[in-house]
Amino acid sequence: MAKVVTLINAFGRMAGWNSVTLNLFGRDVEGIAEVSYDDTIDKELIYGAGKMPIGVGEGDYKAKFGLKLYQEEVIAIMDSLPPGVRLQDIIGTDVIVQYTYNTRIYKDIIRNVEFTKVGKAVKKGDKTVEQTVECICTHIDWNV
Repeated sequence: MAKVVTLINAFGRMAGWNSVTLNLFGRDVEGIAEVSYDDTIDKELIYGAGKMPIGVGEGDYKAKFGLKLYQEEVIAIMDSLPPGVRLQDIIGTDVIVQYTYNTRIYKDIIRNVEFTKVGKAVKKGDKTVEQTVECICTHIDWNV
């Protein structure tokens, strides 16, 4: 009689924060608390005669990218810039985000990233100072 094997974890070791690497300005960023990016294409059902859609209309493409960096990382980036240059003054650059899953490396490239807003908040009891960095980007190349 064949033995039935119950598969408990179908995906093996899951990809998590420890498998993510972000490369900005040619160096891997270590002082990062959060990264987020997504893109959308505005789509709308088009109706004609009858009650069912007859097609799909497509609008603009939009991509978003944001970071939350530790103060020390922001200082390291600022130290690499000439005096008086703000993060918002830096010309567009590509950001590479890669993660490892089952020994394979997956890579997304966020294109033409420019910083638009830098802010920080710290309160009593905080063990770190984090800075939220809002950005614009032109598009995202997924899984390249």
